[in-house]
Amino acid sequence: MRREGSAFQGLGTVFVKELSDNISSVRMLVLELLVVLTALAALYGAIDNLRQNTAEDPFLLLRLFTLSRDPVPSFVAMLGFLVPLMAIGLGFDAVNSEHNRRTLSRILAQPIYRDALLMGKFLAGLATLGISLTALWLMVIGLGLIFLGVPPGGEEIARSLVFLVVAIFYAGVWLSLAMLLSIVFRSPATAALVALGIWLFLTVLWPMLAPAIAQVIAPPDPRYAALGLETPDTGLWAQFLLRISPNDLFAEAMQAILSPQTRTLGAVFIEQLRGALMGAPLPFGESVMIAWPQMVSLIAGTIVLFVGGYVIFQRQEVRA
Repeated sequence: MRREGSAFQGLGTVFVKELSDNISSVRMLVLELLVVLTALAALYGAIDNLRQNTAEDPFLLLRLFTLSRDPVPSFVAMLGFLVPLMAIGLGFDAVNSEHNRRTLSRILAQPIYRDALLMGKFLAGLATLGISLTALWLMVIGLGLIFLGVPPGGEEIARSLVFLVVAIFYAGVWLSLAMLLSIVFRSPATAALVALGIWLFLTVLWPMLAPAIAQVIAPPDPRYAALGLETPDTGLWAQFLLRISPNDLFAEAMQAILSPQTRTLGAVFIEQLRGALMGAPLPFGESVMIAWPQMVSLIAGTIVLFVGGYVIFQRQEVRA
C-alpha cells in the first residue's frame, strides 16, 4: 500500500511540540544548571590565570576555552565530559516512553508518518542542545569581555564559532545513540543504563584499553624501546583505535581549532617540520583543515546512528 502525501508531513508540529517539552522539562533544567555551574568554575580558573599572565597574547578569548586550574578542568574538557550526559538525558526515552504510555499508535493514527515523528524528535533534541551550547558560548564571550576588557578579533570569533558547530555535532552523536537505544529497548531505564555504560566505556576505559590493544596488533620494536621511543606502527594503531571514541575526536578537533599553534594531530614527520616556525600560529583555514577529518567523523557518526535507529523504527510493531 503506497503512502499518500509527503513522508515528512507533520514534521513541524512534532518539532515544535518536542522542543517546547524539552526546554520546559525539569530534567533538562537540572542538566543545564549542572553544566552552567561547572562551566563557571572552569572559566573562573581560566580568567584568573590570564589575569596573572602579563604577556601579550593575540588569542585571549581562545585561552578561556582551553586554560585550566587544578583541580577544575578546562572549559572544553568539561564540555567533552558533560555534553554526552545532556544528550543522553534528552534521548534515552524519546521513543520507548511513547510505547509505555500507549500513545505511539495513536500518534501514528494521525496524518503523521514514522519518518516525521522520529525526525521531529531528533531535530528538536538537537535544537535544544544547540540552544544550550549557544548560550554557553555567549556566556564565555560575555565574561571574557567583562573581566579581561579585550574585545576578541575576527579570527578568534571564527574559531569559537567552529568550536560551537563541532560541539553541537558532538552532542548529536550521543543524542543519536540515545535515541537508537530508546528504539531498541522498551524500558527507558535499560536504555539509559546502556547509554551511560557506553559513554563510560568510551570516555574512561577505552583510552586505557586502546594502547594495550595496539601493542597486541603491532608489538613494540625493542630497538625503539631501548631508546625510550614509541614504535611508529604501535603509535599509529593506538591513535586509530582511540579515534573510535567521539570524546577523542572532539578533543582533537578542539585542539586544532582553539590552539592555533597546533600543526598536526598525528605523528610528526621530519618533512612536516621543514620551514616551519615552531610556536607560530597557523592561519584559520589551515587549522580547520587539520580538524576536518575529526569534524567529518562526528557528522558521519551522527548520521549513521540516526539511520540505524530509523531503519529499526520503520520495522517495529507499534500497536499496543
